[in-house]
Amino acid sequence: MPLSIDYPHPHQIGADRLANAVGVVACYQAPAIVIDFGTAVTFDVISATPAYCGGVIAPGLGSMNDYLHRKTALLPLIELREPTHAIGKSTEEAMRSGAVLGYRGLVKEILHSLKKEMEGEPLVIATGGDARLIAAGVPEISIVDPQVTLKGLHWLAVNHFSDLGRGKS
Repeated sequence: MPLSIDYPHPHQIGADRLANAVGVVACYQAPAIVIDFGTAVTFDVISATPAYCGGVIAPGLGSMNDYLHRKTALLPLIELREPTHAIGKSTEEAMRSGAVLGYRGLVKEILHSLKKEMEGEPLVIATGGDARLIAAGVPEISIVDPQVTLKGLHWLAVNHFSDLGRGKS
């Protein structure tokens, strides 16, 4: 891999998280933080070395939206998009503001905390289904790349797995 692993139990790292880290190192730079906005939102930290150092896992935006709908009596399932105002004038508008603006606050706070523990100024890359929506209001995110996971998998396939057929490992 184009990075080492500085993590106490490497077997516990999700394959998607490692693929994101490989994609970032192969295509961009280190140090970096890659944020993957999916069912869960993951923040993965890559040091300048480069090494995978760990990260943060939080509920995804869609998961929180679905949870509110399923666990409350009157809250609908809403379409997640940019709110027109912070002050919602309907239940849906209020939920949209809470979801999108609140989620951006979560992302900014986690990034702030991660950066305090890192050396250098990390490049912040976002990927995943809600990346564009959230990144639109988070200036700390430098790049939105919906393909970073696939780029990491591609790098691994070309640079590692292709050698397996030739007796190398």
